[in-house]
Amino acid sequence: MRNQIITQARYLLVAGLILIAGRVSLGEEIASPFKIELDVFHKGYDGKQCWVHARAGVIPATSKQKSSQIVLTTQPLQLHGSDVFNAIHSSTSSNHGKTWSPLVKQQPFIRKSIDDQTEVTVCDFTPKWHAATKKLLGTGQTVWYQNNKVMSVRPRATAYAVFDESTQAWSKWKELILPNEPRFKNCGAGSVQRFDLPNGDILLPVYLKVPNTTQYSVSVLRCRFDGSELTYVEQGNELTINVKRGLYEPSLTQLGDRFYLTMRNDDHGYISTSEDGLNFSEPQRWKFDDGQDLGNYNTQQHWVTHKTGIWLVYTRKGANNDHVFRHRAPLFIAQVNPETLRVIRQTEQILVPERGARLGNFGVTAVGPNETWVVVTEWMQTWGPNHIIPTNNKHGADNNVFVAKLKWK
Repeated sequence: MRNQIITQARYLLVAGLILIAGRVSLGEEIASPFKIELDVFHKGYDGKQCWVHARAGVIPATSKQKSSQIVLTTQPLQLHGSDVFNAIHSSTSSNHGKTWSPLVKQQPFIRKSIDDQTEVTVCDFTPKWHAATKKLLGTGQTVWYQNNKVMSVRPRATAYAVFDESTQAWSKWKELILPNEPRFKNCGAGSVQRFDLPNGDILLPVYLKVPNTTQYSVSVLRCRFDGSELTYVEQGNELTINVKRGLYEPSLTQLGDRFYLTMRNDDHGYISTSEDGLNFSEPQRWKFDDGQDLGNYNTQQHWVTHKTGIWLVYTRKGANNDHVFRHRAPLFIAQVNPETLRVIRQTEQILVPERGARLGNFGVTAVGPNETWVVVTEWMQTWGPNHIIPTNNKHGADNNVFVAKLKWK
C-alpha cells in the first residue's frame, strides 16, 4: 500500500450542491452556517490492506510555536479477515493541512505477543487536545487476536497514549485501571468522543459487558489526567436496550448546560441527555423532526458542536445506497434540535460522498473557532463471501482518506 500523502485533490460541497469528479447533483438549497471543503489526505489501494480509523487532533499555536500542529492517526486493516488491525501510524501538518508529513508507524502500537498464538494491540484510537495539561491525549481500546483472528471471548480495556511534540511520536500506551469487577473486564473507549471539563476532568464515554455475554451497556466515566497518567474517579449510570448487542460506541458533547450522548445499536441509533454529564436519561431512537426514523443502524454517529448549535454526523438507509455495506455511505451531517432531540431534515447535507465503500468509522475535530474537520477513510470491505472490494471497482473507491472541512460563516 502506497505510503505517500496526496493533497492535490479537493472537492467542494456547499448547501446541497455536490461537485465530484465532474458530476453535479442539485438538491434543495439549504441556508447552512458553514461551507464544506473536501480534501483528500491519501488515496491508493493495493487490494490487500487499507487505511481505517483515521482521526485528527490539534495542538494549538503558542507564543513559541506560531502555528497549530495537526496530528492525524490511522492504522492498516488486513482485508482477509474481520477487524484485523496493524499498528497505528501518525502524520502531522503545520500548515493547516495543506501538506502532511509521511505516515510513520508508531512503534509502541506494534502488536504485543502474549504467547505463540495470542497478540494484542490498540484500535479505534482518537486523539484530542487536553487543555489543562497542554497534552495531546489519545484514547482507544485494546483488541486481542488468536492466530490472527479476533478472539470471540476476550478482555477489552481502554488504552491511552500521549503525543510527544519533541519526538513527533506517541508514547507507550497504557490501560486505564478500573475497579476489579466482572463488568469492567470488557470495557473500552473505542471510537468515542470524550468531553473535557473546565477543571481538566475528563468525561469519557465507554461501553462495557461481562466478557462471555453479548449485550453492551454504555456509561460515562469521570477521569483525571495529569499529563501522563489517566485515572478513574467515578462512573455514571449504565444505559442499554434489550436489542441484540445493546448500546455501544457512545459519543458525548455539551450545549449550554445540557450534555448529549449518542449511541450505536444494531437496529437503530439512540440519543440520551444529562444535566451532570454522568447520569443520563432513558435512551430514545434517533428520528427526523417529521417523526420518521433517521435510518441509522449498526454504525457509530458523532457530534459537531459549535456556538450556534449541535449537528449529528451519521450514515443512514434510503439514500440510493443499498449497494453499500450496512448503508455506511454517504456520510451525512444535519442539525439537531436540542429540545426535541430530533434531526432537522431540511438541514441534512452530504458531508462525504458515497463511492461504493463504507464511511462509518470517522472522527470529528474542532481545529479552531471557525473550522471543524471530519476525517474518514473508505473502508474497502463489503459483504461476503468475497468481502474485499476490488481495486478496479465500478464505484471508484480507492481507500481515500477524506478530510471534510466545515468552514463556519
